[in-house]
Amino acid sequence: MNLYLRLLDYVRPYWFRLLVAIGCAAGVSILTAAFAWLVRPVLDNIFIQRDMDLLVLLPLLVMVLALVKGAMSFGQIYLMEWVGSRIVMDIRKRLYHHLIFLPLGFYVKNPTGTLMSRVLSDVSLIQISVSTVVKNLFQQCLTVLALLGVMFYQDWKLASIAVFLLPAAYFPVVRMGARVRRLSKTGQEKIADMSSTLGETFSGIRLVKAFGNEQYETERFHSKNKHYFKNVMRITRVSGLVSPLMEFFGTVGVALVILYGGYHVIEGTMTPGTFTSFMAACLMMYNPVRMLSRSYTAIQQALGAAERVFTTMDLETEEDRKEGNVVVSGIESSMEFEGVSFQYEDSHQHALDQINLSVRAGESIALVGSSGSGKTTLANLIPRFFNPTRGRILIDGKDIRNFTLSSLRRLIGVVGQEIVLFDDTVRNNVAYGNNQVSQDEIHAATQSAFAHEFITRMPDGYQTTLGENGVKL
Repeated sequence: MNLYLRLLDYVRPYWFRLLVAIGCAAGVSILTAAFAWLVRPVLDNIFIQRDMDLLVLLPLLVMVLALVKGAMSFGQIYLMEWVGSRIVMDIRKRLYHHLIFLPLGFYVKNPTGTLMSRVLSDVSLIQISVSTVVKNLFQQCLTVLALLGVMFYQDWKLASIAVFLLPAAYFPVVRMGARVRRLSKTGQEKIADMSSTLGETFSGIRLVKAFGNEQYETERFHSKNKHYFKNVMRITRVSGLVSPLMEFFGTVGVALVILYGGYHVIEGTMTPGTFTSFMAACLMMYNPVRMLSRSYTAIQQALGAAERVFTTMDLETEEDRKEGNVVVSGIESSMEFEGVSFQYEDSHQHALDQINLSVRAGESIALVGSSGSGKTTLANLIPRFFNPTRGRILIDGKDIRNFTLSSLRRLIGVVGQEIVLFDDTVRNNVAYGNNQVSQDEIHAATQSAFAHEFITRMPDGYQTTLGENGVKL
């Protein structure tokens, strides 16, 4: 229920369009029931009583109703799709914003492919629920209610016989839905595994080819792909039982209706028109009920994806931490490490232990040590990519945890061990983090790096797009 309520929070800004869509769905449902009701006057008044006036009026009425129903059906489909797509856009936007502000430790534990799957695949599965499934849910529920109204209006005893089996079908459908939800969550994790493998292979394709490892990578991906296939088939087996189950109960109900209603028509206590109209409503109700059962399993799949999405969105971001409200503008005297220790979450030993270090303003220092000795870890503590497990880091005598992250990080220039270039223009890559910088300043930076000459020889100069990680260079 919490998942449903959280999804409904995203619906509120678009309540008017949703209300209009529900109105259109109600109109479609009522008109569907009206067609079933019209069978009675057609049979009793036209075919049996030979009413010529009604013979002229009814076909015209049917055409008008069909036109109105078509217009309402279009309005409902368009508005529901608009609301569903807009909600998913909002969820994806908020999820991406949340992910961007999560601490670096989160990215250490979660592969890129997993996060991409959460933003793209999981949210897309929610879209199926919000737009298509919710549309069916509203319309088919209203259609079933309208047709039930026609059935009870024609003969309440016969209607009671037709629907008494529906509660019996409810419980197995609910159990199957819960199973589908669990399997769907597992399936999304399998997709994340595949996405992660793809990301690793494509980003390291030069290494794969250099070592002739194409076959190994193919088999690795095939293994994950096969696991996903098996999970999909489990979902198909469970959800595939829903429709036959509903069909069986529906057929039993129809058989009882024919037995009871046929007897009363033979006895003369029910007109053929009433019985035929009732049967039409009964048979027309089968498709909405079948679609509702399918919608239920689809909703369970979507809820499995929603659970993964909202679990991520519940993680504490760097913005959520209520520490650091002082804006720092520069370093005047020194930066100091006082008894700084740091231990990674999954590690049993300290990466840094009781580090004491003082660096004066204007001083340059180098940290030298073997691989894994903690040089990068120490550097990562300065812009607060991680916080010390013990001790503190001071700038001009003030703990850096008192500073706002944005102002602290503006003071720091980072050249990482891994070179990252975005699929953007040369200019935007050079100016990254300070897009207000002038073209002269960009030229000065590239000339200092001895890059200006070859940049100007590119097809579009500074407006040349570099490709993912500079692949076009």
